Amino acid sequence: MSAIRLARAFTGRSKIVKFDGCYHGHVDGLLVRAGSSVATLSLPDSPGVPSGFAAETLVAPFNDMSALEFLFREEADSIAAVIVEPVCGNMGVIPPESGFLPALRKLTREHSAVLIFDEVITGFRLARGGAQELYEVEADLTCLGKVLGGGLPLGAFGGRKEIMDLLAPEGPVYQAGTLSGNPLAVAAGLATLKELSRMRAYQELEQKGRKIQEGFQSVLRGHRIKGVINRVGSMLTLFFGVERVSNADEARRCDKDRFARFFHGMLSRGIYWPPSPFEAAFLSLSHKTTDIAKTIDAFDAWARKELKG
Repeated sequence: MSAIRLARAFTGRSKIVKFDGCYHGHVDGLLVRAGSSVATLSLPDSPGVPSGFAAETLVAPFNDMSALEFLFREEADSIAAVIVEPVCGNMGVIPPESGFLPALRKLTREHSAVLIFDEVITGFRLARGGAQELYEVEADLTCLGKVLGGGLPLGAFGGRKEIMDLLAPEGPVYQAGTLSGNPLAVAAGLATLKELSRMRAYQELEQKGRKIQEGFQSVLRGHRIKGVINRVGSMLTLFFGVERVSNADEARRCDKDRFARFFHGMLSRGIYWPPSPFEAAFLSLSHKTTDIAKTIDAFDAWARKELKG
């Protein structure tokens, strides 16, 4: 919310571009074709959001540069910012296709629009520098949350100096919060970052992610079950009934009934998977090799029973 307010003040424009299926919190103007629980419940919007708010939000399919270029041809003088999850985690995990993020960076720069990366999920999870380090693309503003507080409530946004200088008390753009600068959350976050710097965290998470992905793929092949695993680092999603998922429309075509059976089958075998195909699964440094092996074995046992009917 604050990053978007800042982008509007910096550009003097009002419209925001988001991507179908991306979720950026429950601020009114962004609950338009959102992901997360909105996607799970098949709600395109939320009652209580004035139509005038929604009219300031333009929507494009993720990974579709031609659609984005069309929006800029039509609305360039009105577009203040593009906000995106650089790796989607709220319609299931959907990685950016090769060249998508650099092209997005180039397009926004050409039209003097602010590029906002929502790294609430990807920040400190994919790399110490988030998705921007992993994909070597730098946003104008970055939103962080959750992990930033080391388990305690904390959120932050930051970016280019000339944009941030507009923020009060340096500039006229208002921002406030009851917990702003909360010392306990900041201390916990700093301690977590020091630990991540000390450990080989991201190499280990990549190895664990690859191991569970390869195990799941082996089960799908072995039982001839149609599905695809989308993964980036320690983030992954299993989509049933489809062979490719690169945007929200393709995610919605997955077999949700089979996923529900999978969820309950895994739960009965001691594995608590996210209960929706539109929520990402996350591996952590706490997961051991034996945990991953148990998860793959549970999937294999469920698949055998599923095919027997």
